[in-house]
Amino acid sequence: MKTFDLKKKKRAEEPMDETARLRRRAVAAEKRRDFAKSLCFLSPSLLGVGVFFIVPFGVVVYYSLIDGVGSRNFVFLKNFIALFHNSAFLMAAKNTLSFSVLAVPLAVVLAVVLALMLECRIPLKSQFRTFFLSPMMVPVASVVLIWQVLFNYNGTVNELILALGGGRIDWLQSDYCQWVVILLFLWKNLGYNMILFMAGLANIPRELLEVADVEGASETYKFFAIKLRYLSPTVLFVTILSLINSFKVFREVYLLTGDYPFEKLYMLQHFMNNTFKSLDYQKLSAAAVVMALVMVVLIALLFKAEDWFGKDVEG
Repeated sequence: MKTFDLKKKKRAEEPMDETARLRRRAVAAEKRRDFAKSLCFLSPSLLGVGVFFIVPFGVVVYYSLIDGVGSRNFVFLKNFIALFHNSAFLMAAKNTLSFSVLAVPLAVVLAVVLALMLECRIPLKSQFRTFFLSPMMVPVASVVLIWQVLFNYNGTVNELILALGGGRIDWLQSDYCQWVVILLFLWKNLGYNMILFMAGLANIPRELLEVADVEGASETYKFFAIKLRYLSPTVLFVTILSLINSFKVFREVYLLTGDYPFEKLYMLQHFMNNTFKSLDYQKLSAAAVVMALVMVVLIALLFKAEDWFGKDVEG
């Protein structure tokens, strides 16, 4: 009797197993169709990224590993070793690094301070916001023209210094030249960073801040324990954006000083631009690969720091 019951149960389970298999096949087929549809929609973007970014970067890596476009002999790391013995590259890398180390933290911290100020009830709030947003609408050439008027040897700043009893300073040919460009960088980028932080502050749950007020928490505690933790994704994004913009400050410096500026303003982009003009593609390619690797490492470290700092914040 038991054997009969087991056989009957097995026959009853077989159709159920077959139904489950058919259902799994249908789900798998549906997933494949969805994946194929996604590829169809993404294919124009993937094609554009491949043609205009991935393939050119692959060509740059290839040029950095050969000894010349004509001979094309594989030399592995020889171009990179020669690059790190090049005094112009070392000077440009040092200047770019020092500029980024100074400008990027200032761009982030000052933008946070401005966003917190605008969050409070201060007079002339709309005019204050407009003042910092207006540089976004001004072309770079116009900004550079303003800076030339201000910091020229016979410019406005020197006239003020003379009126106060000081002497003239050739700002773009002195040790202060990098600070002149940092001021330009901050004036141009603070408004956009400030708007991003204002949006981040608006997304912080009001309940947490109200509970902190009820518990008697200070403004300092609320900022570091609540606001800054919820702002960590915005801090990451603004830092990466400011870092990229600091590497692109070449155009402002070029318009201010030309191909060969004062020593402290000679950036990596100057080195690459001048190397391109001399048709030294191997040196140029090696410098581009090194710069890309440094950017990838820095951004990876920033992501890691953001994960650690904001790990206990709910999504």
